[in-house]
Amino acid sequence: MFENLDFAAEVGAALWLAGPNGSGKSSLLRLMAGLLEPAHGTITWNGEAITTDREAHRARLRYLGHLDAVKPHLSVEENLRFWAEYWDAPRSGVAPALERVGLARLHDAAGRRLSAGQRRRLALARLLLAPVSLWLLDEPTAALDSEGIALFTTLVTECRAQGGIVVFSSHDVLAVPEMRQLTLAGLA
Repeated sequence: MFENLDFAAEVGAALWLAGPNGSGKSSLLRLMAGLLEPAHGTITWNGEAITTDREAHRARLRYLGHLDAVKPHLSVEENLRFWAEYWDAPRSGVAPALERVGLARLHDAAGRRLSAGQRRRLALARLLLAPVSLWLLDEPTAALDSEGIALFTTLVTECRAQGGIVVFSSHDVLAVPEMRQLTLAGLA
């Protein structure tokens, strides 16, 4: 899918993966997350292949796919608590994260009752549970209203200010300050 693809993202960087449907944006994010193996080439973190220590790589990143991974039978709070436990993050961060993304009033609502935008906000709340070095986000603003998109931009700015790297795909042109763009052309 990719030929001669070579890029780097430094501490504090925001990298926007752009390109048409089928150009490989989601696949590249999955490769960077270690969920797929490259057929050729190497993906590195500080000069070391991410496959050298898979657990260390998983611990330094948060990957949000284009699907929100909301369990329909769990409440909003239970959904977020699940991720806190999965990542061994403090449960005390759940309520503040829900407040930050505007879902505190829905803490006891079942996941199946959420709108698409609310599900996306719940996915974004996962990023707030514990700081990590790398966010890999597939269409993070899909279904968000203008307020939700502004929240996303703020979260990205805050992550970068703390030394994090954010790589995201989007069909939307987002107002992320000083972001770099990598355009994927896809298969000819």
